[in-house]
Amino acid sequence: MDSGLEQDISAFWSILFEMLGDVEKRLAAHMAEHGLTPPQFFVLKTLIEQGGACPIGQIARQHHLTNATMTGLVKRLEGMDPPLVVRERSEEDARSVNVVLTQEGQDRFDAIKDAIIAQLQLILSLISQEERETLLHFLSRYRDVVAQIFPLERSP
Repeated sequence: MDSGLEQDISAFWSILFEMLGDVEKRLAAHMAEHGLTPPQFFVLKTLIEQGGACPIGQIARQHHLTNATMTGLVKRLEGMDPPLVVRERSEEDARSVNVVLTQEGQDRFDAIKDAIIAQLQLILSLISQEERETLLHFLSRYRDVVAQIFPLERSP
């Protein structure tokens, strides 16, 4: 392997994992300020993406968790005061349970998202429009190349 490529791989690896660690810590801090763990937040995010309701098994599959683990997460969200989600029997399949987002769940998700957006706005305002365009171009290009070469299996 060419030494320039090896150096680039090493630098990329280092930057990528430093950024991932930093983002993970910052996201967790935003969520903790609002009384949520990252897995709980991502359950709310999934519900929003699914129009506010989704079978519990589907949420578990999307997050690569067992139904039992997802049931525990949902119970904790349901047990908050006020509840962020409620469980309802599916009208189509009596064996299936849907998780339904409450208004409080929507509001909590929005508060976290707004805090994250405000932080991104501050960060991106510190670099020029040209730098932002270049950054977004190369991040998108990387994402597209990775997705093309190593496609992830998508959950239904």
